[in-house]
Amino acid sequence: MRRNRPIPQASGPRSWRSRRWIALAVLVAAGVGFWSLAPRPLFKSPLSAVLEARDGELLSARIAADGQWRFPEMQQVPPRFAQALVRYEDHRFESHPGVDVFALGRAVRDNWRARRVVSGASTLTMQLARLVRSRDGKAPRRNLWSKGVEALLALRLEAGYSKQELLALYAGHAPFGGNVVGLEAAAWRYFGRPPDQLSWAECATLAVLPNSPSLVNPGRNREALRQKRDRLLRVLAREGRMAEVDLQLALAEPLVQAPLALPDDAPHLLDTLRARHPRQFRFHSTLDATLQRQAVQLTRERGEELDANGIGNVAALVVDNRSFEVLAYVGNAAWQSSGRRSLAVDIVQRPRSTGSILKPFLYAAMLDSGQLLPRMLVPDIPTQFRGFAPENFDRQFRGAVPADEALAQSLNVPAVRLLRDYGYARFYDLLQALQFSTLTQPPDHYGLSLILGGAEATLWDVTQAYANLADRARLRQEAGPPPAPHPLVWMREAEVAQGPKAAARLVPLSIGAAWLTQSALLEVKRPDEEANWKQFASSRRIAWKTGTSWGLRDGWAVGSTTRFTVGVWAGNASGTGVPGLTGSLAAAPLLFALHNRLPAADWYVEPAPALRRVSVCADDGFLASDLCTAVDALVPVQSHFDRQTPYHRAVHLDATGRFRVDAGCERVSAMRHAAWLVLPPAMEHFYRARRSDYRPLPPLRPGCRGEDAADGRGTLEFIYPGPGGKIYVPVDLDNRKGHAVFEAVHRDPAATLFWHLDDEFAGQTSHVHQLTVDIAPGMHVVTVVDGAGRRLTRGFEVLARGGGYTAPK
Repeated sequence: MRRNRPIPQASGPRSWRSRRWIALAVLVAAGVGFWSLAPRPLFKSPLSAVLEARDGELLSARIAADGQWRFPEMQQVPPRFAQALVRYEDHRFESHPGVDVFALGRAVRDNWRARRVVSGASTLTMQLARLVRSRDGKAPRRNLWSKGVEALLALRLEAGYSKQELLALYAGHAPFGGNVVGLEAAAWRYFGRPPDQLSWAECATLAVLPNSPSLVNPGRNREALRQKRDRLLRVLAREGRMAEVDLQLALAEPLVQAPLALPDDAPHLLDTLRARHPRQFRFHSTLDATLQRQAVQLTRERGEELDANGIGNVAALVVDNRSFEVLAYVGNAAWQSSGRRSLAVDIVQRPRSTGSILKPFLYAAMLDSGQLLPRMLVPDIPTQFRGFAPENFDRQFRGAVPADEALAQSLNVPAVRLLRDYGYARFYDLLQALQFSTLTQPPDHYGLSLILGGAEATLWDVTQAYANLADRARLRQEAGPPPAPHPLVWMREAEVAQGPKAAARLVPLSIGAAWLTQSALLEVKRPDEEANWKQFASSRRIAWKTGTSWGLRDGWAVGSTTRFTVGVWAGNASGTGVPGLTGSLAAAPLLFALHNRLPAADWYVEPAPALRRVSVCADDGFLASDLCTAVDALVPVQSHFDRQTPYHRAVHLDATGRFRVDAGCERVSAMRHAAWLVLPPAMEHFYRARRSDYRPLPPLRPGCRGEDAADGRGTLEFIYPGPGGKIYVPVDLDNRKGHAVFEAVHRDPAATLFWHLDDEFAGQTSHVHQLTVDIAPGMHVVTVVDGAGRRLTRGFEVLARGGGYTAPK
């Protein structure tokens, strides 16, 4: 009978329980160590920033911080290169788990026989493991310990990545000679094209380089490189991976020469994107590679021409009006890190004075608000608003101009007067709704100067607004309120932020107003080489506008077809003004050169549902009465314009038609009655000088009083001072107090006017009614009287200008 033996107690570390826990701990530690061999991320090396076109073509790149051309990793390796690399480095790559035991056995045998290391048995995965261990810039020593670590790391990598991912990681970080790291950088540096466009010979050349990167040095080891390449090509052909004819062509290809310069066709956009997204290194843009290169070349040529005239910078932007994708982005005339011209500055994103470039949006807004008709006469006369006296660029006045012509001619005085009527705060809100991002001050800061360059905008924002205007002018089927403005798109990836954005707001511009505005801009006079465009059927219909800032510092030109919008800015990044720096002379030639490189587009179809017809006077553009010749005009369908012509009136003439008469001096039965266009005296004064067809009112027949006998408002008009005027007396260069110059107009060019200042006679004028007076600060009243006793009175205030003037002793 067996005796029951007592169970031994676990009394020490060598007990079976202790040994079990120790073994488990060892396994856990080994497992943790195995899984921790591969760091996350695998590589910390700095990367090159890369900008690609919409089709993936390389546009620009910047070298990595460590001086290496190391592009971001590709997702996939092109099949040709993958086949060449696997066949050259590791032909059992697809079947082994990271370590090739057959190759390991062969290496042991060969090294034993040679009594030295002649074969390393490293798989592609083991080579990747070595690159991972070298990621801090220090290559590990080549010994058995390193081989063991790399083998374990290779097993770990195989467990965590697919074979395609491992190939991509290796191809992205393998050395290819010099400061070229990774397949993509090597393809561009040595062959000037992306990896998927490489020939068999080029793929074979790059496949042998990571094993011997020094072979690529020009003038050295050329024959060794050729032999390795050709040997690999023959192996690939023997295995049926390439046809015999392809082999012969590949063997005939010359070897790679000196490294090529990388494309740099959009350097400013790449620098801007890097600054905004410092953690991203590959940017897939919306740019069209061919158009971008053409735009760069045209801008560079224009920049050289302008530089000869002291204008150092020019930038351009091309936008698709349907998708709002940026097709070309040229941030400056060239790219240079230093120099007097500041060519490294991305002008597209820099705020600049707008000049007249915002006028079309005021025009469209007032058409919609019912305050304007396209052919309505607007005053173009000397104007002052609280010391602000706008002037037209040519320093002339036209008296009265149709609104669409005032826009096409970019007249400043009518624009300021229209903005006063519309309200600058209201216009400020419109610009913000159009996503102008640089209006950082309240409306009162800009005031009426907002329409003449008192604010700043970027070429990006301006081109975006014009593209939205062009898009809005297209007839649509959808109903409902106007959409929010479309922001420009410059990146293809949804996760990358686009250009500067403002809060989405509805745009209060109708289809009809946008179409009428585009029609007006079509009439803007083009530069000399485009001046006769209407005479050629092949000419492009472009609605365009220029802008020139005060002091000739900024020249703008923006123009749209139905499909594309082009924006151009020219000037000096420093803000220095230059004679001749205008939008028409400096920027417009590049605008039309760029449009000529774009596909032609049909003009707009008239958006009949968005328009309605109204009857207007043919000569003043206001709603017609029975006193004028009426014609039809188009207005936005929602326009509530209700102002009947204020300038037509019935005139009573004598039988000869030479004199005006009234019931006090002529029988009614003897009178002739006529409808007459009668402009206010100031408007008439300048208008009749330019319009030979304008008929001034006939004079009163002697003995007739007329309705304006005592009241001079219909015959006389002050030009200066203006109504409610506050004026400053200028200070001369020698610090002496200057004089004020008062001015008035009279319907009769031969009239003599008598001037009184504060009820004291001040002088008389004939023909040109200007009077120079020395006047003290304070409230004053000026009165003018003509020979018939008609008088006009105006009060004003002279403000004492602080500082500057010192009374002579």
